[in-house]
Amino acid sequence: MKKLECYIKPSRVEKVLDELIKAGITGVSISHVKGHGTQLGYTEIYRGTKRKVSLLEKVRVDIVLSKTNVDKTIKLIADAAHTGEEGDGKIFVYPVEQAYRIRTGEKDKKAIS
Repeated sequence: MKKLECYIKPSRVEKVLDELIKAGITGVSISHVKGHGTQLGYTEIYRGTKRKVSLLEKVRVDIVLSKTNVDKTIKLIADAAHTGEEGDGKIFVYPVEQAYRIRTGEKDKKAIS
């Protein structure tokens, strides 16, 4: 099993979720986060004064799935989140040793399906 930790633009969340649901992936967690990568924020004018915004709004999407679906899911998310602009996001892949469904006691693959 693998965990995908994806950071995407808030404007792309609905498109990403729609594509995941079409692909049958329903176990998804969403968190609103702030951070920056190489773009290091931006400068805006607020009430006539320039100010630096260094932490950008992003959405973190976490998904745990079987190894066999990882590459397909990464492509699906990357395609749906892509705008071609700086700050489109990142996807990180982590190993998952075990998973448990608390309600039923199911383990591993059965717990994530």
